[in-house]
Amino acid sequence: METSARSSRLSFFSRRSDPNVMTVHEPVVIHLRDVEPRLIDVASWEYFKDKKVHWLIEMLAEMLGAFLYVYSGQATFYDSGCGYFGLTLLVHIGLGPTAAYIVGTITSQNGIGSLYTVGFSYAIGVVISITLCAATSGSHINPGLTVSLCVFRRFPIAKVARYILAQVIGAYAACLIVYLQWKDLLVAAENVLKAKGTYDTVMFTNVGPAGVFALYPSPKVNLYRVLLNEFMSNFVLGLAICGCRDPTNHFIPPAAAPWIIGFTYAVMIWGYAPTGAPANTARDVGGRLMAITIWGLKASGGTYAAISALTNTPATMLAFAVYDFLLGSSTRMSDTLYVTPPSTLLHIQ
Repeated sequence: METSARSSRLSFFSRRSDPNVMTVHEPVVIHLRDVEPRLIDVASWEYFKDKKVHWLIEMLAEMLGAFLYVYSGQATFYDSGCGYFGLTLLVHIGLGPTAAYIVGTITSQNGIGSLYTVGFSYAIGVVISITLCAATSGSHINPGLTVSLCVFRRFPIAKVARYILAQVIGAYAACLIVYLQWKDLLVAAENVLKAKGTYDTVMFTNVGPAGVFALYPSPKVNLYRVLLNEFMSNFVLGLAICGCRDPTNHFIPPAAAPWIIGFTYAVMIWGYAPTGAPANTARDVGGRLMAITIWGLKASGGTYAAISALTNTPATMLAFAVYDFLLGSSTRMSDTLYVTPPSTLLHIQ
């Protein structure tokens, strides 16, 4: 048995002229086209896409990632009567559940959404965004992460502005599509508020129809506490992202990273959304611009808009600093199975 195991190990090596020196065989390269042939030859298009307009493909991937994240969570938000308004997930997957959460309460349709469905929807939206888009753009879907990677991981500064623009556009598009899908029920909810005489006091709050898309704090919450709440939520999420991106952290294999990030996001929703915790500038700005498009400047959000839009970046940067200086170490040994070559990192970040 020992001889068999030894020969199996030696099968990965070849001898040079010196019998005491061994070298590792070059790994066999298998392309996707070798495993899954395409109906047509896409080599010319892929060359053009990867070499000529890759900057545009990266933007589209970031836009799609933000769209999927927001769309996933947004439709589940309906107010259960206790004023809880969860985070809207990377925009489209989370947006539908958000709409259900708010509209269900206003129109007295119980059971079509809850804070828990919102959290789960956003978590799945994050997972879908990362697994589909990370190989192309890195799937930042978060301006705070893009800026932090630029400062701490040498992400090209020339890409920062266009990544953030793509993220905001993706979130805006997701909110707009969810609005069109839910328009009949949203209008019905507005009519209920008008009939009750509460339109002016509820419409542009975290439990009003506009709150499906633009984030607002609870009317009775102190804005300083809202700032602390959002800063800490973004900080914890940033730490989770750092741990998942660390190739020397053997507790988190690559396949688990999207789920850990997604459900860390869900925890922030379940625990802190009642106070207000957007945890993503692109989702906040894109959703707010969409609400302004539909309802005008009344949906702008006032002072809170600055807190929800600007807190994400410094909190995420602090998380990167804490991880790098306290938790991480460049001298740790890394499993080569999980290491990505530096050239590839620059490509996907």
